[in-house]
Order: sequence, then C-alpha cells, then structure tokens
Amino acid sequence: MNEPTVFLTARWQDLILITYDVDPKILLPLCPAGLEPDTINGRGFISLVAFDFMDTKVKGIKFPFHVNFPEINLRFYVKDNERRGVVFIKEFVPKQIIPLIANTFYNENYKAITMTSDVDKNGQIKIHHKIKINGKFYEIKAEADNDPVIPEDNLVENFFKEQEWGFGKTKDGQTLIYRVQHPVWKIYPNAKVEHNFEFNLIYGKEWSLLNDKKPYNVTIARGSNVKLFSAKTVE
Repeated sequence: MNEPTVFLTARWQDLILITYDVDPKILLPLCPAGLEPDTINGRGFISLVAFDFMDTKVKGIKFPFHVNFPEINLRFYVKDNERRGVVFIKEFVPKQIIPLIANTFYNENYKAITMTSDVDKNGQIKIHHKIKINGKFYEIKAEADNDPVIPEDNLVENFFKEQEWGFGKTKDGQTLIYRVQHPVWKIYPNAKVEHNFEFNLIYGKEWSLLNDKKPYNVTIARGSNVKLFSAKTVE
C-alpha cells in the first residue's frame, strides 16, 4: 500500500477546547470498528473546539476565498491498541468548498453555516466565535493571559490537545485513519470560557446531556502549522 501523502497544510490558530466528561458507554456505539473510547479514570470525553484555519492549502493549492476561515467542531476521544485519536461528530465552517472536500475524501460530517471569529491580543487574548443555526445565534467567548507556555507532560491539557490521529468511517462502514502532524502546542494560562450552545438543537437531542454541564477542562492553545495526511482504511 502506498504511504499516505500530505493532503492539506494550514495553520491552526488560537484553539478553544471545552471538554466534558461523559459515560464512555454513550460513545461506544459511535466508535469506528476496532476502536474504543479513550478514558481517564473510567470517564470518556467530548470536546467543543473552536479555532481559525489560516494559510490553508489543499495539495499545495490555495483556493480563492478559502484560505483563512474559522471552524467549530464537536469531537470525542478514541484509541486502538497502538494509537490515540479523535472522531468528529460534526464540523462547521463558513465555506462551501471545505465540506465538499472533507466529506468526499474523509467522509466527515462537515456543514457550511454563517459564522465569524475575532481574536484580540494585548495583555490578554480574547477570542469570540459566533454562529447562526436555524435562525438563532450562538457564541463562544474565551480569554486568557497572553503568555503561552508548554504545559508539563503530566497535565491533562496534553491529553485533549495532542492528538496525532483522526478516525472515521467509510460509507460502507470500514474504519478510516489519517495522521495530523504538528509540534507540541503551547497553552495560554488562566483560561476562561463561556458559551450559550444548545447541544440538542445544534448536534442532536442525544447531546442534551451537555447542556448546562460544567466543563471538565478548558484549554486555549496557541496552535501551529499543521499537516493533514491522506486517509486510508484500517486493515
């Protein structure tokens, strides 16, 4: 089998990760074949992640008006015998061509919607994401000290932000895997976040358990240049 090639390059910048702990049993039916929920002390995890794509290229090509844009995704954490990674429940972007590419080549659940992002950096970093779903606006607001540091190896922030593998399913149910390569991300200290997401209305009624639930962890990562490799089926 041919080695995977670099499919996409970009800079993922100023990532907000809002993570909730859940019973891993609810994640198990969503896991691609051969995978199981990745856990800490018996708990599974789902993260709401918001960030900016910058300088995006698909196979070395910049598509006009699709170079810099925000993304918001909902994901959970999985593992097999050797690898840890994430599975995406749904991903939102404001550009139509991105869902076309991602859904075609990775069988992801991307959707193009109205959304904006804004970042202000001074003594603090302040991030504001806004989306429109079914005629209603939802927002994520975050702030932290603008002094990013690499967290110690044993901190839980690394569990959520340092994920090398993405997993999914083909249309006929086979497990897909692709690699995401980037250096270790620094985090902004003293992160705070608030949002008004109604998970049942945005992602489906099964996620109403996240409404009004206190986050297990909030991380704001500076991000870096990334390489996304082509997907292949797991043998």
